Amino acid sequence: MNVKLLRWVLEKHGYTVHTASDAQTARAGIRAVHPQLVLMDIQLPDVDGLQLTREFKADPDLRSIPIVAVTSYAMKGDRQRTVDAGCDGYITKPIDTKQFPIEIQKYLRGGRGGTPA
Repeated sequence: MNVKLLRWVLEKHGYTVHTASDAQTARAGIRAVHPQLVLMDIQLPDVDGLQLTREFKADPDLRSIPIVAVTSYAMKGDRQRTVDAGCDGYITKPIDTKQFPIEIQKYLRGGRGGTPA
């Protein structure tokens, strides 16, 4: 996913954004920050994002954090694969920069001003 674009859009709408470019950084970050929402790229360089989602959802301390897949996969069955892995939502790329913050807001506990990662 284009992290710079997503970050810019979310920060423009008042969100604090933490990013991770690989699984190790994501694992450490989610535990340190305990974000209100995780935007999961399915194509991470070192691990399948769906596998990382399964890992987070299996952890009692992390399973309540909503995870939204952000992916270019838009073929039949792709949405179901993300749901089966534990994702709470699914957003396809390219993102609509006007609609994206609205979509994100519906996943946040407590609404605006959250901490998506």
